[in-house]
Amino acid sequence: VQLVESGGGWVQAGGSLRLSCAASGSIFSINNMGWYRQAPGKQRELVASVTRSSSTNYADSVKGRFTISRDNDKNTVYLQMNTLKPEDTAVYYCNADVAPGFATPYRGYWGQGTQVTVSS
Repeated sequence: VQLVESGGGWVQAGGSLRLSCAASGSIFSINNMGWYRQAPGKQRELVASVTRSSSTNYADSVKGRFTISRDNDKNTVYLQMNTLKPEDTAVYYCNADVAPGFATPYRGYWGQGTQVTVSS
C-alpha cells in the first residue's frame, strides 16, 4: 500500500492550498483517513480526520479554516486549507487505516509528507 501526497507549497498568509493523498496497491477497504502535520522541533499532531461515512474531526487550531473530505471510489483524501497562517507551516502527512485483503486486519499507513510554508 502506498500513499502519495500532492499539493503542498509556499503561500502568503491568508492564502489557500489544497492537499491530496491517493492510496494505491493492495487495498480491500479503507477505514479512517487523516492529515497530520509536524513543524520543526515539534511533535506530529492530528490536523483532521474523516471516517468512511464522512464524519469529520478537526484540531481546534484549524476549525473553520480547513476542510477534510474523501472520495472512496478513488481512495483519496483531500485537505482544503483556507486563511492560512504562518503557524500552519509544517510537513503535512497523510494517514490511512487500510485492510489489504478480505478478513485481514486494518493497519495504519503513512505518506511521505508534503511541505507547506506560509509566509507572513
